[in-house]
Amino acid sequence: MISEGKIYFAKTGEGLDKKIYLEPSMSVRHGFIGGATGTGKTVTLKVLAESFSELGVPVFFSDVKGDLSGMIVPGAESDDMNERIERFKLSEDGFKFKSFPAEFYDIFGKTGIPLRTTVSEMGPSLLADVLELTDTQEDILNVVFKIADDEELILSDTKDLKAMLQYAAENSKEYELEYGRIAKQSVSAIVRAIVALEAEGGDTFFGEPAIDVRDFFACDASGKGKINILDSRTLVNKPRLYSAFMLYLLSELFESLPEIGDVEKPRMVFFFDEAHLFFDNASKALIEKTEQIIKLIRSKGIGIFFITQSPSDIPGGVMSQLGNKIEHALRAYTPGERKAIKTAAESFRENPDFDTEELLTQLGTGEALVSVLDADGVPGIAEHAYILPPASTLGTASDEEVKKAVDMSNLYLKYSKEVDPDSAFEFLERRKLQIEKEEEAEKAAEEEEKAKEKAEKEAEKEREKAEKAAEKAREKAEREAEKAREKAEKEAERQKKAIERSVRSVASTAAGSIGRQVGNQVGKKFFGSFGKSVAGNIGASLGRNILGTLFKR
Repeated sequence: MISEGKIYFAKTGEGLDKKIYLEPSMSVRHGFIGGATGTGKTVTLKVLAESFSELGVPVFFSDVKGDLSGMIVPGAESDDMNERIERFKLSEDGFKFKSFPAEFYDIFGKTGIPLRTTVSEMGPSLLADVLELTDTQEDILNVVFKIADDEELILSDTKDLKAMLQYAAENSKEYELEYGRIAKQSVSAIVRAIVALEAEGGDTFFGEPAIDVRDFFACDASGKGKINILDSRTLVNKPRLYSAFMLYLLSELFESLPEIGDVEKPRMVFFFDEAHLFFDNASKALIEKTEQIIKLIRSKGIGIFFITQSPSDIPGGVMSQLGNKIEHALRAYTPGERKAIKTAAESFRENPDFDTEELLTQLGTGEALVSVLDADGVPGIAEHAYILPPASTLGTASDEEVKKAVDMSNLYLKYSKEVDPDSAFEFLERRKLQIEKEEEAEKAAEEEEKAKEKAEKEAEKEREKAEKAAEKAREKAEREAEKAREKAEKEAERQKKAIERSVRSVASTAAGSIGRQVGNQVGKKFFGSFGKSVAGNIGASLGRNILGTLFKR
């Protein structure tokens, strides 16, 4: 409730005659709500959230158990509720049952408006913390982000980041001189961490459209601050993703909001229910980052309340930043739990009216040990307080009521449909296909050139073979021609000799006949018949001899 401009959330004193207020200006000093299961933490959270909403302050909280959706449903009279109203004399303060404006979110998009961010918006440093990378791996991740920026490649989702890492590793020699060595082993380790995050739903969380945190800073038409409820029933079972979202959200608020110094009321208040689920699985780097953000974010007008079972669930560096404390009953069954109770008691300013340590173990449901900061920022002494009932229903809203609220939200229209932009993955895939096409074309050209060379070699072989065959044929023809010539010459010589023999024979006969006739005539003239015969034989012999001599020439 709002009373005197302050958040009236509990009463104390023997007759519950003293109101306990939380100064709105001091809510940026953060707070803690603790207590064992069933002691009333959720009711306290709802009462505070309702009050901030009435002040016009938007609220964000993670609903781990699924029991906070009832804030959109007005409370109803019952014997128990009427008894509380009368006990706290709330009618005198104008208490009324009412509902509160709410937006329902779900990273997985099943029970609420999808919540997404891009890899680029989360950035390499925060992503390295979430992935629990070593210093060397974080350096390489920073280099890959720088290469993507320099080459104007958008890193929207995890497939973009994995594609960029693979591309950088494959082209490491090109980038080594300008960006340094990119070890493939480190790249592989980063990819494995990304795959582990994807297995928890990281591929759903990273994408577009990315949530604009300014959408959380909204009020309804009546001026009530919107209560932003993140369904974390599934999310808390995925510690990497849960840590990634929570830390991203705080980092984004810290980086995007301007400093405003001291404020009358906060810009927004965050309630992290079951905070131990975040810190139990957070790395040292994440815890250190959280401590830093919590320490500085109050200058941006943001208040943070952690809700968990025991103060020991919150790291000391974080707990020291939480100025407002509401501790419900603690149970001690082991030496460790008794030590935790003692430590919790020592964190409160002592009240002489009771033993703080003893009271912490005896508080009933709805009772709490409370210490809040006054207007000057001084912690109040511990008070044994009774928490007021909420104005909205103590139960949960039905699935139909939640769905109706989601469907009617303008933010659902803005974020419900996932968009896969033309980012690094698509660009690198196109480049890969282009390179493959060029390589195929080059290979085809090489194969064509090889085929051409082979064909030329085959043609050359055929030409050489043909030339050799032609040469052999020519040589054979020449040999045969030579043989024919020689044969013809021999035949001609033979014929010549035959002719010569014939001529010689004829000539010899003729010469002999002529010589004989001459010899006969001469011998007969001078020597008579005997001389005729002798001279005829001599004339025939001389004629043949003379003709033979002529043929020899």
